[in-house]
Amino acid sequence: MAEPESDKSARNARHKKAMQRKKAHIDANIAAATIDKGLLVVLTGNGKGKSSSAFGMLARSVGHGLRCGVIQFIKGQWQCGEQMLFGEHPLVEFHVMNTGFTWDTQDRDKDIAAALSTWDKASAMLADASINVVILDELTYMLTYGYLDKEMVLTALKNRPPGQHVIITGRNASKELIEMADTVTELEETKHAFYDGVKVQKGIDY
Repeated sequence: MAEPESDKSARNARHKKAMQRKKAHIDANIAAATIDKGLLVVLTGNGKGKSSSAFGMLARSVGHGLRCGVIQFIKGQWQCGEQMLFGEHPLVEFHVMNTGFTWDTQDRDKDIAAALSTWDKASAMLADASINVVILDELTYMLTYGYLDKEMVLTALKNRPPGQHVIITGRNASKELIEMADTVTELEETKHAFYDGVKVQKGIDY
């Protein structure tokens, strides 16, 4: 049964008023946002998509012609699509710790040495004002496992160039990182195909 024209008109009028209120609210928030600064973004939680979100921002940044740096902790024993796409890009400096997952190496001393060597590259990026965006992928694990000194990392983040954006990914972000961050997103896991016996999929998982 078709909706009566009077009811349709009334619903359209209500919708228009609601959207006008919404637009006024959004416009007011946009007008109030006057600070221009480099952001610290933390993507954490047990859900899938932390690194994917970070590399989405990398793609966006490169699209705008920004110079970017990427440090991947933990990963490195298999080819990932992000490295294949951005590893040779002229606007992206890309470094991978290249030890694989900690549960594979089972060698704490080796992991610490690799983390410190990789952090040297990260700290250089965090001191370089010509790098607009820095991604520290899986950094949280380096702090959770005690491979990197937390105060050293926090100090480098605090003292980075004022216009530089930093994106940190990984589970169990420390309270200090969360407090320092400008934007924090915690991804929640509702379902994951892997736990139903599905192999990791090219393009989706790596």
